Amino acid sequence: MMLAFHLQNFGSKDDTVFCGVFDGHGPNGHLVAKRVRDLLPVKLSANLGRNGIATGGTTSLRVEDTDDSLENKENGERPEYFPALRASFLRAFYVMDRDLKLHRNIDCAFSGTTAVTVIKQGQNLIIGNLGDSRAVLGTRDEDNHLIAVQLTVDLKPSIPSEAERIRQRRGRIFSLPDEPNVARVWLPTFNSPGLAMARSFGDFCLKNYGIISIPDVSYHRITEKDEFVVLATDGVSTDLQKHLCSCISVVLDIVKSYDTFCYIIVWVSLMNVGMGCTFE
Repeated sequence: MMLAFHLQNFGSKDDTVFCGVFDGHGPNGHLVAKRVRDLLPVKLSANLGRNGIATGGTTSLRVEDTDDSLENKENGERPEYFPALRASFLRAFYVMDRDLKLHRNIDCAFSGTTAVTVIKQGQNLIIGNLGDSRAVLGTRDEDNHLIAVQLTVDLKPSIPSEAERIRQRRGRIFSLPDEPNVARVWLPTFNSPGLAMARSFGDFCLKNYGIISIPDVSYHRITEKDEFVVLATDGVSTDLQKHLCSCISVVLDIVKSYDTFCYIIVWVSLMNVGMGCTFE
């Protein structure tokens, strides 16, 4: 199940918009995605100060981090408060995953969700990504043609740094015969669950074997050529980048054309206000 969330005046700031897409998987994926959609923005907002600086809260937490460079396409110099914002993302994602682990009514052992989130503050975009959902920028090239630029990296076990971490922690990675191009993560001694991503909320059966809930946090400085950002699940992302160049109405037509599954996109206008679109 895929869910979307859009909130203007995020953190009580007039110029700040939060958007997110959450793609659940597993038997209780719909419950996990719903809880993350409802609580993650609250937890993230609680860690942001009035000037976009992380407050850190009153409780000391040891939040795991990773310094792996995933080669996101960033432009412009990061604002001074980016490290604090990044720390806010890390803390909020850590607390969110801990909440899921302690939840009595949602079994997250073999269920989880992705999360691709964006905070737009003035001309700054802060992107927090977990899993294989995707943020794509609609911008103009030198000939004023609308083109698609992927802002996130699909966090899959096929990425060398992700695979190294998983194997170091005794997780196994291999593809199924009928899906030779899809790397999946398995338990050390059982051919289960076959998770097709390297990071997620939930999926606690694999958290000791290399799956982590640390988001990849990146930055984009909005220019006059940038028009919107699309957040999409993996099912629509491939076609999205191929067809995004036409116009936003075409993007919406792409999503509506899927009749087998439910796909969700959220598009954030960089010119005026943020908007959300959901199709089920």
